Amino acid sequence: MSTKTLSIPQDFILGAAASAWQTEGWSGKKEGQDSWPDLWYKNDRHVWHNGYGPAVATDFINRFREDVALMKDAGLTHYRTSINWSRFLTDYENGTVDEEYAAYYDQLFDEMQRHGIEPMICLEHYELPGYLLETYGGWASKKVVELYVLYAQKVFERYHQKVTRWFTFNEPIVVQTRVYLDALRWPYEQNTGTWMQWNHHKTLATAKVVKLFRAQGYRGTVGCILNPEVTYPRSRAAHDLRAAEVYDLFYNRVFLDPMVHGEYPAELFTLLEQHNVAWDYTADELAIIRDNTVDELGINLYYPHRVKAPSRAWHPQTPFHPAYYYEPFELPGRRMNTSRGWEIYPRIVYDMAMRIKNAYRNIPWFVAESGMGVENEAQFRNADGVIEDDYRIRFISEHLYQTLLAREDGANCHGYMLWAFTDNVSPMNAFKNRYGLIEIDLNHQRARRAKKSATWFRQLRDSRQLTLTVDDEDK
Repeated sequence: MSTKTLSIPQDFILGAAASAWQTEGWSGKKEGQDSWPDLWYKNDRHVWHNGYGPAVATDFINRFREDVALMKDAGLTHYRTSINWSRFLTDYENGTVDEEYAAYYDQLFDEMQRHGIEPMICLEHYELPGYLLETYGGWASKKVVELYVLYAQKVFERYHQKVTRWFTFNEPIVVQTRVYLDALRWPYEQNTGTWMQWNHHKTLATAKVVKLFRAQGYRGTVGCILNPEVTYPRSRAAHDLRAAEVYDLFYNRVFLDPMVHGEYPAELFTLLEQHNVAWDYTADELAIIRDNTVDELGINLYYPHRVKAPSRAWHPQTPFHPAYYYEPFELPGRRMNTSRGWEIYPRIVYDMAMRIKNAYRNIPWFVAESGMGVENEAQFRNADGVIEDDYRIRFISEHLYQTLLAREDGANCHGYMLWAFTDNVSPMNAFKNRYGLIEIDLNHQRARRAKKSATWFRQLRDSRQLTLTVDDEDK
């Protein structure tokens, strides 16, 4: 073991992320402005831990000035959140802006600028308007692609002088995977064709928004926040390597390849056709995707995904699922976050960085989410009332260390952002697992308290030095 100190470049982002639906709450929301998470919560509240959901969340919409001041105190250089599509418009078909909600974002961006914090804004972080889901089937419809582009046009017109870093989606694969592949979330349907249609239409929507942004000559960039899972095979045997290869194809390359290279992997078409998965695309749509790749990527990284070759036959009456080709593999002796049930393996950052460098034209990117959710954090409160979250400091340090190593080795990586700035609502888990630098006290009107990690993060930002005890065999 040895102590290693790495310098953090002055232009390197040290920020944090959240979303509109997980923080803002419903204050001021009008009839008919439900998002998909809102409808899920209304239809299926019992699956949300202790009944908490997006209704109040952290009440950021009323407390953003207090929270932006806390961002500054915690040393954030950047803050990524989303604009809630379902609330930004009152008429999704005609693009009528909700001026009350839009004015809130004007004030938020001005407040962030006053405190020296740069906004990075997603156009959709699961906030598909419920109206569009119920009327058109959501992202299964090409009509929704066009209405999303109209929404993006209205957002750019309103805020292009205040925001220059835009992202079309956060984790565009997640909703349809949970709903249409795994049937784990409302409205619960196993339909692989619908899953692929959502994937394609979100990729097409991204390309169309990139094209719109460039045609208008706006200052800045358009990217996408992806959550590729760094996938490791159980062994070097051909069958395990194949399991990892197919997992990577369906969950990672399905978005990485078209957004960076402008083309879907050829094998994706082959396997979907082989398994009779029907989805609709045209040559013109593929051309739009080819000609309008993103400017940058945000990459969300939490845990490794390990797979092995399947040991059981797939039931012939079950619709095709990519798990036909793989099974999860649990590495013996792995280090775990037992609250979340996720393996802790900081090397995923370096490995993903090298992959982007070598396979994805070294496109500009940053770690868009990295964090540790822990249950019952009150047990770590000291005599002064501060949660001593040394486990979070260690987690951040180790993952940031791998990020900086990758940058030294030529990765075009421009920052590291935490999930999350404050504790916030997560799908189903609600406030069960806490991720924030800042505690949200549900027992005292959602009072904010800085955790030990917030003070540490501010010191990290000010010193621009990361010191970590590392294994000498580590990179």
